[in-house]
Amino acid sequence: MIEAIKFWNEPNNLSHWDFQMDPEWKEFSAMVRLGVQTVREVCPDLCLVLGGISPIDERFIRLLRSYRLMDDLDAVAVHGFPLDWNHWHINEWPQKIAEIEAAAGLPVWVAEVGVSTFGADEIQVFGLQRTTELLKDRLERVYWYSLLDLPPAWEATTRHKESEGSAYYRHFYMGLIRADGTPKPAIEYFNPEMGICQWFHFEDHRLEFAVEWLRRLGVRRLRTGISWADWHRPNAVQWFDRQMEALSEFDTTITLCFTPPSRGKRPCYTSPPLVPEEFAYFASEVVRRYVLNERDIPASPPVALAQDG
Repeated sequence: MIEAIKFWNEPNNLSHWDFQMDPEWKEFSAMVRLGVQTVREVCPDLCLVLGGISPIDERFIRLLRSYRLMDDLDAVAVHGFPLDWNHWHINEWPQKIAEIEAAAGLPVWVAEVGVSTFGADEIQVFGLQRTTELLKDRLERVYWYSLLDLPPAWEATTRHKESEGSAYYRHFYMGLIRADGTPKPAIEYFNPEMGICQWFHFEDHRLEFAVEWLRRLGVRRLRTGISWADWHRPNAVQWFDRQMEALSEFDTTITLCFTPPSRGKRPCYTSPPLVPEEFAYFASEVVRRYVLNERDIPASPPVALAQDG
C-alpha cells in the first residue's frame, strides 16, 4: 500500500530543480504547497512529506518555512551521504537531524542514506553498520539507498555527468546488489527494520528482480517514485499500473518529481512548470489512482490544463 507521498526530490540540488530560474524557491514552494493542499483534500489522512533535501541545510528549510510550506506537511525528508559526497563526518548524523527538526518544526525522515562500493566493498559494510547504529532507533523512517547498482550503460541524474569524475561514478555503486545481480558483502548486515529506497526507470527491466530481493531481505518499507515527466510518455499509465501492482505488498512512499519538458518554463525536467496547477492535478491523480483505487479517472491532465506534444 502507499503510506506516504513525498513532494519532489532534492529541491535544493540544481540537478533536480533549477533554482537559477527560481533563486528564492518561491515558485517551488507555491507549486508544492498547492500540490499538498490538493492531495489533502482528496485523501485527508495520507502522510505528506517534503522531498528529501540534499545537501542537508537548515537555512533552506527555514526559508521554505517562511513561505508557510510546512503548514500542511507531516514530515520533512533529508538525504545524506557523508562517506561519498557530503562535507561532514558520518558521526554528525544526530546533529544534522536535530538541526532540521528545529528548523522545520516537524518530524524528520532520512529518505536516502547510503554508501558506495566505488572504493571498496568494506567501506559500504562499515557505513551500513554505523548508519544503522546512528539512525534506526532515532527516527520514524530511514531508507537505505539503494538495493540495486545502476547498470553501467545507464546515466545518473547529475548536472555534469562524467566530467564530475569519481563523484559521478559513485552513483553507479550504491546498491547492495551489483549490476550483474550478485549480492555485495554489506547485504548480510542490512537490518530490514529500515526501509529501502529503490528508483525504477520507465519500463525498468529490474522490477521483478528487485521485488524478489526485497522479499528475501524481509523489507516492509519501500521508497520509490512516479515521475511527472514519465507520466506524459506514451503508455505511461500502463507502466505505472504494473509498477504499483508489483509493489503493492510493501508500505510504500511515492516521490513525485521531474517536470515534463513540454510543461516547463524551459524544456528540462528541472524547470519550474508553466502552470503550477498541473503538478497539483498530477499529484491528485496519482493519489486517486493508486491510493484510493479510482481507476476510472482520466489517464492524463484535462485539455484545459495541458496539451502535451
